Amino acid sequence: MPKNKGKGGKNRKRGKNEADDEKRELLFKTHCQEYAQVTRMLGNGRLEARCNDGVTRLCHISGKLHKKVWIAAGDIVLIGLRDYQNGKADVIHKYMPDEARLLKAYKELNDSFRPNEGGGSNSDNDIDGGNEFIEFEDSDVDRI
Repeated sequence: MPKNKGKGGKNRKRGKNEADDEKRELLFKTHCQEYAQVTRMLGNGRLEARCNDGVTRLCHISGKLHKKVWIAAGDIVLIGLRDYQNGKADVIHKYMPDEARLLKAYKELNDSFRPNEGGGSNSDNDIDGGNEFIEFEDSDVDRI
């Protein structure tokens, strides 16, 4: 059997998730930053987000958040805008759901942002209100 030379395995790298319970200071946007809602995850540390100004941007998750803070579709994030690329941005901070509700209460977020809903853009395109079942009448069932 080979000797273990490291300081630990996979569980040591994961660490303990003790920071979830404590309150942290609410981070507001500054110059060259914008609030955004994640519309879809693209993989490879990238995502697509709809910003507060109405522009959809391709965002890169920064190294301090990558594999440490899990981001899913529908999450509210703070992104840093790039001066040289308008269609791309970098994710700086992910807001917890209670922080997102506070931002909405402070009127920092538009009414189009729904902090608790995933995806965001697909709900407007549904014709039948999200019902995926087809309803048949009794005469149609008898023919089958």
